[in-house]
Amino acid sequence: MSLEDVDEREIGRTLLALARATLAADLGNEPLTMSSADWLEERAACFVTLHRGEDLRGCIGTIVAHRSLGEDVRSNARAAAFSDPRFPPLAVGELAEVTIEVSLLSELEPLEFESEQDLVSRIRPGVDGLLLEHGFHRGTFLPAVWRSLPEPGLFLRKLKTKAGLEEDFWSPEIVVRRYQARSWSEAPDRP
Repeated sequence: MSLEDVDEREIGRTLLALARATLAADLGNEPLTMSSADWLEERAACFVTLHRGEDLRGCIGTIVAHRSLGEDVRSNARAAAFSDPRFPPLAVGELAEVTIEVSLLSELEPLEFESEQDLVSRIRPGVDGLLLEHGFHRGTFLPAVWRSLPEPGLFLRKLKTKAGLEEDFWSPEIVVRRYQARSWSEAPDRP
């Protein structure tokens, strides 16, 4: 069965269970048992986000699909828990306090624009995730970031900062691509 043919709830349940089981196994709690769903073998890109209460606890992902979805979820769950440079590695006792969110990304779509103002007018709040690149600088915000940065101009300025640029930096060589995400969370108050 293809990923496109699978019920959204089943996708969410499977991906969240896979991420949690991966972390539990890595922390020595229980052996990892894999789902046998064929669609987990399809190439796809995802992000795994960990929250502890309202606070971010880790977020790592893949922008471009280069491996199976099952492998991408496992790898990104591990990276979010143990390799996000903003946080110390997840401890055994924290796993029960962490909620997991998995976001399945669409393919990247180039955005054409004439100026920063034109770019801001083309961004779709609440819909688009953005990948911004300039030289060696690169940053992305998932569509979920719109919850905390709901204004397009602010969203773009903070994304430039995340990419290591100044908020007011502008260059005609900036490249921006957008994507959408289907997200599932263990937290009942998150989409």
